[in-house]
Amino acid sequence: MNHMKTNLPDTGNTGDVLPANHLGRRKFLSYLGMVGGGAAVLAACRKDKNNNGAPPGSIDLGSGDIGVLNYAYALEQLEAAFYTQVISTPYSGISSAEQSLLTDIRDHEIAHREFYKAVLGAKAIPSLQVNFSSINFSSRDNVLATAKAFEDLGVSAYNGAGQLLTNADYLLLAGKIVSVEARHAAYLRDLISNGSFADNTAVDANGLDLINKPIDVLNTAKTYLQSTLYGGNLPVK
Repeated sequence: MNHMKTNLPDTGNTGDVLPANHLGRRKFLSYLGMVGGGAAVLAACRKDKNNNGAPPGSIDLGSGDIGVLNYAYALEQLEAAFYTQVISTPYSGISSAEQSLLTDIRDHEIAHREFYKAVLGAKAIPSLQVNFSSINFSSRDNVLATAKAFEDLGVSAYNGAGQLLTNADYLLLAGKIVSVEARHAAYLRDLISNGSFADNTAVDANGLDLINKPIDVLNTAKTYLQSTLYGGNLPVK
């Protein structure tokens, strides 16, 4: 069994982090430019108090839009680390098609992670320590089941967090990211069981994606984190 407990790499150079065949630095920075006055909004929010009520040793996600973006950043760190390990140590019997598409998903998650890191700047939470000791990376069934769980969790997390954002630019970008996460979830579901991409475990009786509150998402995600996240200052509705 291949287990992993490690620190995620911390770098400010997106060109060095993203694979060369993914997207260039200029294109990535152009993508970041879509948030318009995002940096100014974050600067205006620096009145947020650090570690307000957070237990000692935990990482406070923050409050307001900063907190919501850090919440998304934490989930993207987790997903990027998972898929990086999947590609680094492919499971037994992986097909070339599966490896290619899982590599694409890894690249998407890295791009999402670096997007949030760049937007948040000095307000970003640190790189997280992950704990994947419960995952057997040599098993196709275990890897795909975990990937599906991550993607379903991510989609429901974005659905729950979108209503907490007050800046329209951030909401637009979050909407674009969650649609990509939903594509990942659909692909992984069909890899496991063809035709299950939109079964009743993925959507509700009205044909809508499921929604999860940050407190529930963080409670699930902590299984795969050595770092302790505190979301007590996140906005609620």
